[in-house]
Amino acid sequence: MPDDASPHVVLSADERELLGRFVSDPDASIFALTGLPEVVKGAMFARYSRYGGSLKRLFLDEFAADLDTEDPAARAERLYGKVFNDYGDDSVAQVGGAHVALEDVSNLVTKRIEWGRLAAYLEQSTRYIPYDGKRDGRYRYHRDGDIMAGPHAEVYERELDAVFDVYAALVPQVLQWVRRRWPRDATTSDVVYRNATSAKALDLLRGLLPAATLSNVGMFASGQSYENLLLRLRADPLAEARDVGDHLLAQLRTVIPSFLTRVDRPDRGGAWSAYLARTRDETRALAAEFVGTPPVQASELVTLTDWSPADPLDAEVALVTAALYPHVSIPESQLEAEVRGWPAERRAQVLRAYVGDRTNRRHKPGRGFERVTYRFDVLGDYGGFRDLQRHRMLTIEWQDLTTAHGYETPVELEEAGVADRWHEALERSEALYEQLRPDHPAQAQYAVCFAHRVRYTMQLNARAAMQMLELRSTPQGHPQYRRIVQEMHRLIGERAGHRAVADAMVHVDHGAGELERLESERSAERRREARSAAGEGSA
Repeated sequence: MPDDASPHVVLSADERELLGRFVSDPDASIFALTGLPEVVKGAMFARYSRYGGSLKRLFLDEFAADLDTEDPAARAERLYGKVFNDYGDDSVAQVGGAHVALEDVSNLVTKRIEWGRLAAYLEQSTRYIPYDGKRDGRYRYHRDGDIMAGPHAEVYERELDAVFDVYAALVPQVLQWVRRRWPRDATTSDVVYRNATSAKALDLLRGLLPAATLSNVGMFASGQSYENLLLRLRADPLAEARDVGDHLLAQLRTVIPSFLTRVDRPDRGGAWSAYLARTRDETRALAAEFVGTPPVQASELVTLTDWSPADPLDAEVALVTAALYPHVSIPESQLEAEVRGWPAERRAQVLRAYVGDRTNRRHKPGRGFERVTYRFDVLGDYGGFRDLQRHRMLTIEWQDLTTAHGYETPVELEEAGVADRWHEALERSEALYEQLRPDHPAQAQYAVCFAHRVRYTMQLNARAAMQMLELRSTPQGHPQYRRIVQEMHRLIGERAGHRAVADAMVHVDHGAGELERLESERSAERRREARSAAGEGSA
């Protein structure tokens, strides 16, 4: 651990005062940068990687004088560009970032935005926000330019309006049924009860929302991650995605311009986006030629299609070897041979020590669990996919949205007596999809509702599976994705035979929830009360 004092930088009183405005501690060897434009920070780190001294001295000698100029970022941009062009080091684009808000983006395109792993996203929740209102007399869904300019415009709006009409009419009706079905008890506050029952009603009805439904996404990412996102959006077959990319690029250039100079250069970003579009289109054409549209075979909700190591003993040996490897000095092959010859109880003893007493689901064993991998083929509703897709420590690929796989219907809607309206709305969605598909195959996906099933694969290691399965199986989770992760956990233990891995996932919850958000809302209220009490005590 470094000392608090930094003996390598001798500061005058004026320098210390100046640094105090831009670093968290002028005298420490570990400090944070504050109050500087992103491009200045990026340029400083670009220079820092080829500078022999402290970042504080670098700032004082090469950057501080520019802070009082009319455009303090101009020199930083020039320096950043020089380092980037002279050395071709993409890593310098990782040290500056930006927060952006992407508003009124369809749920179809939000999934394209959130494809990148190395970024942070927060998306508007269908669990807490009803979509029954209108803005300027219109429901909040995307109206594609090509569709609205053609013969399908009238039917597109008419049918999606009808779907939203059903959703809007059912929200108060289902909420009333939920509150009759789960009446408030004396231990539950009115606020907790209102929030939990509202979330339940909206959960039950979110399947009626079409993929065209507009959403808001908050995002933070590095310049490099934004560059990759923009290149993908510019290659996307959906006009909406390309339009989002154009607007995002324009706004990012107001805050991190130097990080994005290559995006729309024909010989750089243009060639890259063209490559992405070309490989996608050529592969899709070959899929149509070689595979065509054979009848779709029936499949389970979740299928474990591949796992490695395939033999349970090999998986156990691999886990124990990986767990011990950082603590020994022999080659992995030699260690593995030794572990294989041990009795089963010795290997189990090592795994018990490595996993430990996991009193909290956030307590996860080390990277040794990444030695074992699984691949799942899932056919679940689009609403559940939207939640699972956000787990980025895995490889997830999904097929185009279609109504061909049918849809999920929550049993509670049958009990509430509204299933007929539910089926009516989803049948409208299916008819609209079929009408759009011949002329607009990509845009027809806007008509597909969250309740419709989508097929996707998830490939992940055991450590990532532990995080996702335990988080998404908690009682407050949505029933649709809870079923998926519970089945994934069962298949790891029973189909793959990896009992040691399944047993380590002690926080996977296989119970059936009813009023899913109730306990979570109670916990939130207890935290609010504790904060309030602490504030009163310090007053």
